[in-house]
Amino acid sequence: MTFQRARTEEQREIRRRAILDVASAMLDEMPVAAVTLNELSRRVGLAKPNVLRYFESREAVLLELLDRYLREWLTELADELAAGVDGEQPMAERAAAVAEILSRSLSGRVVLCELFGAQGGVLEHNVSVEVVARYKRASLDRLNTMTALIHEHLPELGENAVLFSLQTMVMAGALSAYSKPPPSLEAAYQAEPELARFHLELKDSLGLALTATLLGVLPRG
Repeated sequence: MTFQRARTEEQREIRRRAILDVASAMLDEMPVAAVTLNELSRRVGLAKPNVLRYFESREAVLLELLDRYLREWLTELADELAAGVDGEQPMAERAAAVAEILSRSLSGRVVLCELFGAQGGVLEHNVSVEVVARYKRASLDRLNTMTALIHEHLPELGENAVLFSLQTMVMAGALSAYSKPPPSLEAAYQAEPELARFHLELKDSLGLALTATLLGVLPRG
């Protein structure tokens, strides 16, 4: 991929999207921790200082990708919830359906879950106040969107729909770290199958966690 110098705002935006697309392709091949600015620059076909004209750091690129993936997921989630939750069912059955849909949907988006997991400890570091504030403002919009979706199908949650939506993202990130063990741990599991009880399948573990959370925040009686 080669570029001429971007001279207009439209050309700059095309350059930014191209960098994001290359970074997205890298995440399909490697874990978040393995994505480096040097390799991204090489694949984009720009010198590292030129990439830094569009994104101030590797973390800034990944934060923007996280927002992109989150927007895409929420768009699909709206359809999945509409098709999979029967509004005529009792609260407990609707809660079980919501937890199942969320766990299935998120477990199919491994990169999104990995980025959730890296957000607080990695991605929100090495970025300026301007970048992280812009990302957090976008995150509030996404949280509001998800909260509205959850509240639509479980109005009994009330204000707890916000907390549940936030915890869903946090749990998806935390549990995803245990669903893809590194090669050394895979070998240990094969050598000692008893150790494999520490391995958690993302869909199953997330489903249990979300169900338990919903049971905890839904009103009694």
